[in-house]
Amino acid sequence: MKHGKKYSAAYQKVDKTKEYSALEAIEFLKANSTVKFDETVEIAVVLGVDPRKSDQAVRGAAVLPHGLGKTVRVLVFAQGEKETEAKESGADYVGGEDLAEKIKNGWLEFDSVIATPDMMKVVGKLGKILGTRGMMPNPKVGTVTMDVAKAVKELKKGRVQFRVEKGAILHAPLGKLSFSPQNILENAKAFIEAVGKVKPSTAKGQYIKKVSLTSTMGQGLKVNQNDLK
Repeated sequence: MKHGKKYSAAYQKVDKTKEYSALEAIEFLKANSTVKFDETVEIAVVLGVDPRKSDQAVRGAAVLPHGLGKTVRVLVFAQGEKETEAKESGADYVGGEDLAEKIKNGWLEFDSVIATPDMMKVVGKLGKILGTRGMMPNPKVGTVTMDVAKAVKELKKGRVQFRVEKGAILHAPLGKLSFSPQNILENAKAFIEAVGKVKPSTAKGQYIKKVSLTSTMGQGLKVNQNDLK
């Protein structure tokens, strides 16, 4: 892949042998952005697990204290009192079979999905549509729940789901590059804390092995993970 002059110049500034402090890495990304849009800051974490083993398939969610810098459209499958609760909590769309039928017909104007346990019989039929987009409700990440109000508020505030990939790597957004360095740092700390809480009991040795930060079109910088504890 060919890169532009600005990207190449920024690349030359990166010390590949160095482990940057978290704030130093964030400030580097801000100072060396080469695009005109507000990039997303992203974190990558290499874990000491074997994702091929079901008992080491790390999965969870983190609530970022400063959000993601974007509006999250939340859809809730609920009925009765929980439908009212979802609406009062700020959900953008609430319903049951009616919403499922719209989704089957191609409607996808939402970013996250929550469901009460009793509605999973309806949501389950949407597995091929929601699953491929990473939006299928799951109790392990708190999106199949009776506490609808809490789930909606967390998603609106800035809740990110994570799941270990092949190579034992986690990827997640941490907000926008226009955020203050301190806010990005606090989001990163919240993410690392959430990852730590779901450490598999069968994982041996060092759990979090490597952390790096980057931006949408920026450089990847190795970060001292002690800064994020």
